Amino acid sequence: MKKLIGLMLTVCMVTLASAQSNNFENSRRVSTRGTAEREVTPDILYLSISLREYLPDGNSKKKVSIETLEKQLYTAAIANGVKEEDFTIQNVYSYNSNPKKKKDNPELLQAKQYRLKVTNLNGLNQMLDKVDAKGIQSTSVNGYDHSQKKAIEKELKIAAIQDAHANAEIIASATGDSVGKVLAINDNTNFSWNDMAPQPRAYMAKASVSMQDSVEESLDISVRPIKLTCNIDAIYELK
Repeated sequence: MKKLIGLMLTVCMVTLASAQSNNFENSRRVSTRGTAEREVTPDILYLSISLREYLPDGNSKKKVSIETLEKQLYTAAIANGVKEEDFTIQNVYSYNSNPKKKKDNPELLQAKQYRLKVTNLNGLNQMLDKVDAKGIQSTSVNGYDHSQKKAIEKELKIAAIQDAHANAEIIASATGDSVGKVLAINDNTNFSWNDMAPQPRAYMAKASVSMQDSVEESLDISVRPIKLTCNIDAIYELK
């Protein structure tokens, strides 16, 4: 008896699902796509900075330590709005200040690489100007981001859905119909935040410049806007 009841319930459920599917397939409906676009300029930059100890005039007793350079960079970064948790160490290593010396008695100096999350992009040059230029080995941009990413995505999706509905109303009015409830929505959006490609810039030591010489260049970063596009497909009932 229980098996018979279970079989009857299964048949009823399959029949109901089939009927709903047929009703959907046979219903009068309109399919449209809504689109929304916006140009966005990154307002967050991830900066990689390498500092190195050096010997003024080759005098080891007057070594400019990595601690001194790090303090300069940290103080300048905090003054430029970098949060303490956004000032991190990526790598620590040593290098030979004079490769021509005997290998059994190398003059090893320390170097560190830092990663900074910077939101005040206009203050980058001023920030680096506060660090001993001879202690800066290199800088490069690791990536970009935007502080309002989620809010921008939400606004674009709402605008795309509204555009899809407006398109459906245009089509429906051409046939003397009106738009009813939405039957299905498909989000086809893949926001291209990765198009914020990093562009490494200056303060890179040249091969012809010795380890004790500084390279006086500005960190000229060109932050270009990117276009974000949102596509939403929707199916509406016609009535």
